[in-house]
Amino acid sequence: MSADQNFIDLGLELPHPPTPKGVYKPVLIDGKHCYVSGQGPYLPDGNLIMGKVGKDLTADEGKHAAQQVGLTILATLKEQLGSLDKIKRVIKVLGMVNADPEFEKHPYVVNGCSELFAKVWGEENGVGVRSAVGMGSLPNNISVEIETLFELE
Repeated sequence: MSADQNFIDLGLELPHPPTPKGVYKPVLIDGKHCYVSGQGPYLPDGNLIMGKVGKDLTADEGKHAAQQVGLTILATLKEQLGSLDKIKRVIKVLGMVNADPEFEKHPYVVNGCSELFAKVWGEENGVGVRSAVGMGSLPNNISVEIETLFELE
């Protein structure tokens, strides 16, 4: 099955791709690599999931926020590339969690995005290398920010 069909089968809704709020490109293609700038947890209504995980949000709510970031990344890819089928595989995911200093489950939270990608591109191509780290703050108090690197077909 194709990545586009796999996504349709999940029954999830993509948010609108965000407009850059600074001086950067949402996507940069260099040869066979597709870099996606850090994205936030946009909901389909345009609102963001905000707050510190471990204080304002539970680990499960943070994981849901990371899935929303994954959906935002997919929306950005579809806008820029036209199809998720143009992605061969996930190379790298960097997940940054706006976390309370005592919170320690950053990998669990970022799994929300990683699990989504595994469902879209399959276990072999949808899982790449990854870092999941805690941050003292993130822009506009968003709960999770994720940047990614993909290989193109």
